[in-house]
Amino acid sequence: MSTLAYEIVDVFTDRPFAGNPLAVVFGAEGLATEQMQALALEFNLSETVFVLPPTQVGATYRARIFTPVEELPFAGHPSVGAAVTASRRGMFGVGQITQECGAGVLPVEVTATGATLTGGSPTLGPELDPEPLLEMAGLTADDHVGPPPRVAGCGLEFPYLPVRPDAVARARVNAAAALRYGVEHVSVFSWDAAAQTAHARVFVPGLGVPEDPATGSAALGLGVWLVASGLLPGDGRAAYTVRQGIEMNRPSSLACTVTAAGGQALGATVAGQVMPVARGEIMVPPFVG
Repeated sequence: MSTLAYEIVDVFTDRPFAGNPLAVVFGAEGLATEQMQALALEFNLSETVFVLPPTQVGATYRARIFTPVEELPFAGHPSVGAAVTASRRGMFGVGQITQECGAGVLPVEVTATGATLTGGSPTLGPELDPEPLLEMAGLTADDHVGPPPRVAGCGLEFPYLPVRPDAVARARVNAAAALRYGVEHVSVFSWDAAAQTAHARVFVPGLGVPEDPATGSAALGLGVWLVASGLLPGDGRAAYTVRQGIEMNRPSSLACTVTAAGGQALGATVAGQVMPVARGEIMVPPFVG
């Protein structure tokens, strides 16, 4: 019977059983995509990451990232969790490494307790009608405050919907509305300008994840949105924090920076700690060709 080694870690938290759980699988280079997808469905976490040998020059390793229903080009908590877990297993030391994924070869600074991930190239879309996003989040027009929603990202794009502080806890994902409008995911958040902190919830019904307790890719893109919306400086480097997962009893903290020039984001980072929770072996699924 063929098996693969795996670890379960909690990402973006300083204690176990908080943050965002992640399955990190090793030794899967011989598996087909369908087998990796079957394993991700078996773990049934928001994401499962496979740590593989690199295929691009200059990369330390390759990461393939799956939700329970499809593969993603990039995601934050699998990137942070994979780098730290692989380092702890002795695949490489702490310090600067590079991760190959669908978004390119991205720098990761690994420490003994966590990692800082540099996102891909920032992208920014046009202003959006808030009504579909509000309906998807179970909210009303009165709940929307601040600049208009826009899509932004650093490797994986999200629509960002700014709402009143009390609306964040009241949000309830409406999967039927998401399907009707063709919106796979949305970041609903309130912004505390004094503390430079966002209280966020990320709903991902289109990818089999009703709600995500910590979303590094959404935290990166939020920096792009904040700069474009004039809520963070348009020049220089600014720090901000994302608090997420509170309503799920999985409190998470994501420490971020965004660098901008001329009112446009040039790049963003997200950092967090990684707590080991479990390890074991899992059977290789049969290949169905």
